[in-house]
Amino acid sequence: MTARVPPVAADRLPALLAAMPKAELHMHIEGSLEPEMAFALAARHGIALPYADSAALRRAYAFGDLQSFLDLYYQGAAVLRTEQDFYELARAYLARAATENVVHAEIFFDPQTHTARGVPMATVIRGLARAGDEARRERGISSALILCFLRHLSEREAFETLEQALPFRDAFIGVGLDSSERGHPPEKFARVFARCRELDLHIVAHAGEEGPPAYIWAALDVLKAERIDHGVQAVHDAALMQRLARERVPLTVCPLSNQKLQVFPDLARHSLPQLLAGGLCATVNSDDPAYFGGYVNANFQALFAATGLDAQAAWQLAANSFEASFVDASAKQRWLDRLNESFERAHDASA
Repeated sequence: MTARVPPVAADRLPALLAAMPKAELHMHIEGSLEPEMAFALAARHGIALPYADSAALRRAYAFGDLQSFLDLYYQGAAVLRTEQDFYELARAYLARAATENVVHAEIFFDPQTHTARGVPMATVIRGLARAGDEARRERGISSALILCFLRHLSEREAFETLEQALPFRDAFIGVGLDSSERGHPPEKFARVFARCRELDLHIVAHAGEEGPPAYIWAALDVLKAERIDHGVQAVHDAALMQRLARERVPLTVCPLSNQKLQVFPDLARHSLPQLLAGGLCATVNSDDPAYFGGYVNANFQALFAATGLDAQAAWQLAANSFEASFVDASAKQRWLDRLNESFERAHDASA
């Protein structure tokens, strides 16, 4: 999907990035837990957090790599206990996303993070689904849930999680694979993903964030992933780049996350422009916005400021997000029409 867009003045580009409709396809709902909400939920449940206040917690968000982030991420999730907690968490994210002109969100959730603490699967899914239904009615933003398996745990535990979730099969559209990438290749989960395909669940997988291009190949060939989450290391494998472009395999890229976790300490050297130049279906997303310093529009703004990407790239990234989403063709066309209208307005304002 590509088109030549009308020229937009450079000084109009930041406003266009904020105003254009877009889909967000890589966002962990637990990663949208802002420090203020964490303290509010801790107080609700009588939990003592090891920080003086929300400002002190926010200062702790300095990470050297993925694992140092995950340690704090799992600690923060401990304040999520009830259906109301999960509902409020998702409601807050969807309200924020709607203000940033996100028209559709496909939201990751990590049930094992919660069931390991004794929180029932039903509590997690019902709270998240209720917020999604409400946001669709009241804000016009559609959403879907994707259940992620934690790759640092065993495949047996992933199977157990899948079985616990199946009574709520109508509430989620797919499965993913996240958590610590290094040392946990996709092959580790071949059988459980085969079972998920039998259940007609969409398949996505984190690969090629800190892990090598070989993990992306395995996610495609072993897990049969329809979409690769991150995938930024693909630039180191020419044959892989060609395949991803040829097969239009989407990559859900998260610039501020990559910067915060030292994958690309300097956004000016991020691989996303190279992915776009190679014809790949790359998208921009926020990953864990409460921890990484920005929701989706902040990711667009920071990336474009650092790399000099132009309005044509902005259109392509937004159009790619619609193409990569798991929705019907009529919805994709509706959003694409809105995208084109936003560019026409920006062009007229530039004249």
